[in-house]
Amino acid sequence: MNMPRRDDIVRAARRYIGTPYHHQAALAGAGCDCLGLIRGVWRDLYGAEPEVPPPYTPDWGETGPIEHMLAAAARHLVPIAVAEADAGDVMIFRLRNGVIAKHAAILTSRTSMIHAQSQDRVREVTMNGWWLRHAAAAFGFPPTVP
Repeated sequence: MNMPRRDDIVRAARRYIGTPYHHQAALAGAGCDCLGLIRGVWRDLYGAEPEVPPPYTPDWGETGPIEHMLAAAARHLVPIAVAEADAGDVMIFRLRNGVIAKHAAILTSRTSMIHAQSQDRVREVTMNGWWLRHAAAAFGFPPTVP
């Protein structure tokens, strides 16, 4: 088994830069949300997605105690320490203290990431102190079959 190359992951994520935010979408150039960015990069690396997420409302993270995003990430990605995350890894964030994790991004370096944010376009941004304080978990993409 081979690990996906970090530069291939970053290149796939960068294809989404400029894509308009569209809730539940996952298509470069047409629309995506933060989960859609991860799903689209997965398809670029592996082909078919391992599972299709159920429909979710824009405020899904504001209600209920279930950590859906963390659980799905743990099913399909490789957990790593947040401090060890680097280019090509997935970061998951809690946007406010006391709520479930509901935002995801792909690192392009230890200090920058690509993400989709509501009412914006997919952007590559600096992962400043605010983001680091809100990091809930980090994951690597799993090995691929040669």
